[in-house]
Amino acid sequence: MKTGLEALARQDYATASTRLQQALELDDSNALAWRMLAVAFDKQGEFAKAFTAYEAAARLAPNDLSVVREVGQLAYRLGKLEIAERLFQRFLAGEPGNEEVADSLACVFRDQNRYDEAFALLRDSINGNPEHPVLWNTLGTVLSESGDIAGAMVYYDEALRLDPGFHKARHNRAYCLTVLGESERALQDMDLASQGLTDPRQIASIRLAKAFTQLLTGDLVGGFDSYEARFDAASEGAFVFTEFGRRWELDDDLRGKSLLIYGEQGLGDEVLFANIISDTLNALGPDGRLIIAVERRLVTLFQRSFPQAKVLPHKTVRQFNTLFRTVDLGDQPAPIDVWTPMASLFRRFRTSLAAFPRDPGFLVPDPQRVAHWRQVLEDSGPGPYVGVLWKSMKMGGSRQRHYSPFTLWSPVLETPGVRFINLQYANAEEDLAAARSRGFDIWTPPGIDLKMDLDDLAALCAALDAVMGPSTATTNIAAAVGVRVFVSAGPGSWTGFGSDQAPCYPSARIFHATQFDQWEQVMRQMAEALSEELLSDHTSGSRPDAA
Repeated sequence: MKTGLEALARQDYATASTRLQQALELDDSNALAWRMLAVAFDKQGEFAKAFTAYEAAARLAPNDLSVVREVGQLAYRLGKLEIAERLFQRFLAGEPGNEEVADSLACVFRDQNRYDEAFALLRDSINGNPEHPVLWNTLGTVLSESGDIAGAMVYYDEALRLDPGFHKARHNRAYCLTVLGESERALQDMDLASQGLTDPRQIASIRLAKAFTQLLTGDLVGGFDSYEARFDAASEGAFVFTEFGRRWELDDDLRGKSLLIYGEQGLGDEVLFANIISDTLNALGPDGRLIIAVERRLVTLFQRSFPQAKVLPHKTVRQFNTLFRTVDLGDQPAPIDVWTPMASLFRRFRTSLAAFPRDPGFLVPDPQRVAHWRQVLEDSGPGPYVGVLWKSMKMGGSRQRHYSPFTLWSPVLETPGVRFINLQYANAEEDLAAARSRGFDIWTPPGIDLKMDLDDLAALCAALDAVMGPSTATTNIAAAVGVRVFVSAGPGSWTGFGSDQAPCYPSARIFHATQFDQWEQVMRQMAEALSEELLSDHTSGSRPDAA
């Protein structure tokens, strides 16, 4: 145990965990050894093992509030919010004036969208200790995540007044400045914060934040270079890829090479960044060979769209806090020369807005299924036919502020003469029932799994006159097949790349909220665009033809 603690002190966490486990083999009732083992695992990113070790320490020392606090903090990092809440409440029952744990409990409330409870807890803590900058910073995050960006700035400013070296608060303020349109000040804050931060996770986070701000302002060269930070080992959700050949570099000549492209991030991003594939095929030339690894549900659609390439499903596994992505290449006629994540190719082919394609779509739906859905739609009633969706499958925490509440869709749904088609793939029954009670008929197409059958979803979208909703996998697919898409977007949307529209999707039109709590104006604008553009086209018979 002594040598384990010495290893822990010199940050040799692998040796520390080995020695402390050996100590526990001799005496598994040693609460301190379990606690220090938890620290060693935690530092190595082995959070599940750390949680188990902390639990053992807590059982052996049930009255040790410091262990209760540490288990709660790890439970919070693991996303076990209910467990973290119980542990923090237990700690505060024994030590009610502890600002650090009150702050942690407020973060739990915030992440559960319990903003009023978080605000009240932090207000009481600040009244007891107004000179504690961490409390002001967390209060800023509560307002920011609830959508009050301007209000959050007041609290970040106060945190930095109390502690000008509080770089986490500076990082948070930079995000607000970006959303408020003060990108230059935001970048200055990010640079200052990155110089002072020491936590690798915070450093990786601010590097990515800087990338998004650069892309938002149209600095595509600098932005996509900074975007490579998404592969930093400390970055949340970073992938480790199985390497075939060597990693592609910016100055590599692709002509005649065998290239493997990995799709990355989520479904929407895999579709968004796929507009680079045609440029890549041209760069490889007739003697080159392209293999594309994408999410399994996209394979058929991508293979039809890029017949010169071989499209395979990638496989992803999580080990502790790391995502590993690979692909089964099967029997290949020749080895892979180079590989790259898909978005990294934007560093070569998308250095300015002029470099984006002007064609309305780059994915090709199944023409027979498009014809099938057009017939189904006609049989359901007269058009025009407009697909609608209003939320993502993941709506927890701050994500919900990016989506207009469904209750605000009335201006759109009141548009006369439109047949609205349900494209919502997640938990839609309650919303659809509420819409029916208000007299809105949103028809759900039969015989399709809107979440899993993405190839048929692409065909259904292509059969529609338009699609309306926030940025999700569905709206990305609709825009990628060239359908007219009306997208609602919150402030600070980086995929405009310096414009107010969507360069990756010429057929899309973006409607920006100036603040997260001002969706009413966005929905009115979308309703007006629907009436002015779509209905006039339908009356004149000039229906746009996707694919």
